Amino acid sequence: MTSHNMTWISYPSKNLAFTSPEEIEAFIASQNIISRLMHCYMAFFVPIGLIAGICILIIFIKNYLHDKVIENLDLLLLDFTISNIIMIFLSFTVITRPDYLKATHLACNVLSFFFNFSYFNSQYILILTLLILLLKRFPPRTALSKATQRPILCVGFVLLYAFCLSLTEAVLVGRDNYHLEIDCQLDPLFAWPEYEIVKFIFGFGIPSFLQIFCFTVLFTKEAPALQQHIRTYPAAHIINITIFICRLFYNIMILFRTTFKLQKSIGTPKNELVMNIAEIVLFSETCASLAFILGFHKPCKDEIVKVIQNCRRKTTANNHLEMPVTTTTRESGSQ
Repeated sequence: MTSHNMTWISYPSKNLAFTSPEEIEAFIASQNIISRLMHCYMAFFVPIGLIAGICILIIFIKNYLHDKVIENLDLLLLDFTISNIIMIFLSFTVITRPDYLKATHLACNVLSFFFNFSYFNSQYILILTLLILLLKRFPPRTALSKATQRPILCVGFVLLYAFCLSLTEAVLVGRDNYHLEIDCQLDPLFAWPEYEIVKFIFGFGIPSFLQIFCFTVLFTKEAPALQQHIRTYPAAHIINITIFICRLFYNIMILFRTTFKLQKSIGTPKNELVMNIAEIVLFSETCASLAFILGFHKPCKDEIVKVIQNCRRKTTANNHLEMPVTTTTRESGSQ
């Protein structure tokens, strides 16, 4: 693979020569939008995502300790939850927006590796979830059905596959100037064009094709009882649709950035703004997905309902205990 010299590339916001007041106003407006979106994400989505993720982990661990067994779907969603929590912590790199995190090439590449590992893993775990739901409607004697009956082995394969893809992406970030300090994004701007191409193909193109295929076969097979099937597994379907929409936007912007690299262009502040919006939308989706699991996955939903009911019972019991004490006090005061 041919090495690329990417030292020429920089962010449009870092390389501006204003020629008119309108350009200055447009630049300030784009910076304000990025800053407000970052604050909205950090104040609203991050707490929801982290609280939902921690609750899901507690519920799954509690259920496992109680039953000494974990359902196939629960195991996949547990892996998905851990990946999303890692992505949320990595998303703290947007705190500096509209500026960028300062890091060396090496440190940025390490952050990018862990981000891509979580990104690929969560994507393919959902594909595996859809595949297992699909194969429930087919005879269990098929080779694929037998393979999916060993979910730990399947999760291990997905983790290994995600690791290999992330390692490939780390190589495509580039191997030069590791000691230099640069502006760092989780998908580094200075990465070779092949980085974005590989990420689009293996992180969105192939998974989207498999998602559409699984949905098509599943809905065809379940056509008479489609509504009941969706009610039985709402979390898996809602998350798949959400991820497809959000990652479609993000990957389109990744491809646009690749075209600029191939044309030896840094783009405009508007292009930079939309890329930043796409990145924050991607991170918001990871938080929303955890909230959907907590609210729609049956074991999690049942546990939340139990907690709410227990809180109501305790509140009612406390009210009943307080009322006689108040009455006695009043009676003694009147005497």
